Amino acid sequence: MHFALAFKDFYFCGMAEKKNALIDNVNFKQETAVLVGLISKDQSEEQTTEYLDELEFLAMTDGVHTVKRFVQKLAHPDSKSYLGKGKIEEIKAYVEAKGVDLVIIDDEISPSQQRNIEEIVKKKVLDRSMLILDIFAHRARTVQAKTQVELAQLQYMLPRLKGMWSHLERQRGGTGTRGGAGEKEIETDRRMALKKISSLKEKLKEIDKQNETRRKNRGEMIRVALVGYTNVGKSTLMNLLAKENVFAENKLFATVDTTVRKVTFNAVPFLLSDTVGFIRKLPHHLIESFKSTLDEAMEADILLHVVDISHPAFEDQMKVVTEILKELHCEDKPVVVIFNKMDMYEQKQFDEHTPDEVKRNILSELQESWMSKTHDNCIFISATQNRNTAELRQMLFEKVKKLYLERYPYKAGYWQGYQDYSEQVTE
Repeated sequence: MHFALAFKDFYFCGMAEKKNALIDNVNFKQETAVLVGLISKDQSEEQTTEYLDELEFLAMTDGVHTVKRFVQKLAHPDSKSYLGKGKIEEIKAYVEAKGVDLVIIDDEISPSQQRNIEEIVKKKVLDRSMLILDIFAHRARTVQAKTQVELAQLQYMLPRLKGMWSHLERQRGGTGTRGGAGEKEIETDRRMALKKISSLKEKLKEIDKQNETRRKNRGEMIRVALVGYTNVGKSTLMNLLAKENVFAENKLFATVDTTVRKVTFNAVPFLLSDTVGFIRKLPHHLIESFKSTLDEAMEADILLHVVDISHPAFEDQMKVVTEILKELHCEDKPVVVIFNKMDMYEQKQFDEHTPDEVKRNILSELQESWMSKTHDNCIFISATQNRNTAELRQMLFEKVKKLYLERYPYKAGYWQGYQDYSEQVTE
């Protein structure tokens, strides 16, 4: 169930109405959708195809089946309807003929663009941001994550109130008043939404205070955070390194809540956290709302940037992550790039007829290239096959050990079996 379809029922009704709204809106039949993208001067045909592939994966993650894609070439999106009128009419004819439930746009569109498309196609129109918010709403488990998602949803929906319910244009008049004297319902709903937003922000401040206290209580420990694009294997790697059963699956945003675990390598302890995955065109409201969750990354001593090297656009995904880290002021932190899914990379690059020598040369050139680009701060692994993970542990151990010696040298002497640390400290 998409939150947009039941937004008013859940936020502006009483408890009994909420229950009835939930029952009325639950759809047991899998929804179907068409996807819409633009080829423009800022986005090539190849990029549009790639973005629509990702959008289809997002739709699948949200339980929506994609039946067709529509692409239009325009210099820039139409300011009124995003698409040209002819393309919208083409979409309308298709969704009517096939009984499609949704039209999903691969961009964040304005409230007026959404209304104008809906008026023509007579179907619910979602944009990329709304779809991502809906997935986050389904995935959130902790009080903090649920509060953050609810805040992001309200902030996103606030400018869209006008077009969501036709009754909002009616005037609410008191006894003896005429039509225009009453207050518009939309103004009442807007005030209620703003009040709820303010309340959620205060709630998040309290949660942040509790989290800050919790982080202070962790003592003088080195912190390591897993960051990366969504679905690159961060949670799988977390399970491998921390020997924990953290939820992981082959869907976008499998992890929304931040997980922190104490890990010990060779008697040297540190804190390892798994953070929410990044994605292209991540809704601004979501970044703002989830900044408190990303405090684990912002306060980390070492960032482990996990990359799905088997993805054809892994370098673009790396750039997205780097840009978001800059926005979070994390660009100066030590980073180790972990190229994951090497097994899948080799399956895509090589076949049974590829000579072993050719394979070795290609893999060697790939690794040497990225070792040079990252100044030797990278490693190639397969988390699912436990491949090269011993080397990863050793690399991480050495970096954590070095930071301890620099920041908390007196702690080194307490690590059983590592008297050499004390010797280094006293030199």
